[in-house]
Amino acid sequence: MFRLTGRVALITGAASGIGAATAQKYAAAGADLALAWYPADGHDIDPVRWEAEKSGSRVVVAEVDVTQTDHVDAIVNRAVSELGGMHIVVANAGIARKVEIEDLDDAAWNQLIDVDLNGAWRAFRAAIPHMKKAGYGRLLATSSVAGTISAWPQHLHYSAAKAALVGLVKSLAVELGEFGITANAVAPGVIRTPQSLDPINSLGPEGVEAVRNKIPAGRVGTPEDIAHVYQFLASAEAAYVTGQLLVVDGGRGLAGLD
Repeated sequence: MFRLTGRVALITGAASGIGAATAQKYAAAGADLALAWYPADGHDIDPVRWEAEKSGSRVVVAEVDVTQTDHVDAIVNRAVSELGGMHIVVANAGIARKVEIEDLDDAAWNQLIDVDLNGAWRAFRAAIPHMKKAGYGRLLATSSVAGTISAWPQHLHYSAAKAALVGLVKSLAVELGEFGITANAVAPGVIRTPQSLDPINSLGPEGVEAVRNKIPAGRVGTPEDIAHVYQFLASAEAAYVTGQLLVVDGGRGLAGLD
C-alpha cells in the first residue's frame, strides 16, 4: 500500500527536516524526485540525493528560491522533461521569523508571506497543467498548528501564511477534483527540525524540550512522522481525501496550550 511507483514528485525545502525525510520516504516508495533546495539555508542537498538514488530513484536537483517564479517553473519543467511528468508537489519550503508587532514592517511581512504562502502557490501553479494532463495530482502544503488551531506570539506573519495555505488547498480541492487532483495541508506540531531548534526565530533546543512533557504522545515529533503522512496523501489510496488540514501534533492541541 501507498506505493508511488511511476510518480514524479517535487519537494521544496528538500535539504533538511521534513523535506529531506519526505524525499527518502518517497524514494523508498518508488517515486522519482525533483528536489528543490536553497543553499543559503546552510544545508547540503547531496546526502538527500544520494540516499534517494540508493533506493533506485531518478533525481533532479536545483537551487530554487521559491520567491522567484522562473526558478520554480524551471525545476518543474526539468522534472517533466527528464523524469517524464509531474504528479506530486510537496510545498514544504518555509521560514519562521520572530518579530514584535511594532517591528513587523512591510518588508518583514512581505518576505515571509512570499516564501511560505506565495512560494507554495508558485509550485502548485507550475505543476497543475501537467497533473491535469496525467489525470493524477497531489498538491500538498506544509502548514502548521500555528495559525490554524493555535496562536504563536511574535510570529504574526508566519501564522497568517500557514492559515492561508489551508484556504488555498480547500479551494484547489474543489476546482481540481474533476481532474483527479487532490489538495491537502499538513499541520505539524512541534517537530525536531533545524528550524524548530533555531533559538532566535523559533523555540530553540530548550523550548523544544520544554514542550515534550505537554505532548500526550510523550515525545517531540520527528520529520519522519510527517513524511509518513505525506506518503499516504501522495498515494492512490488517498484519492478520497481532499481539501483537508491534517493535524499531526501528538495530541498537543487537544491537551491545552499552557
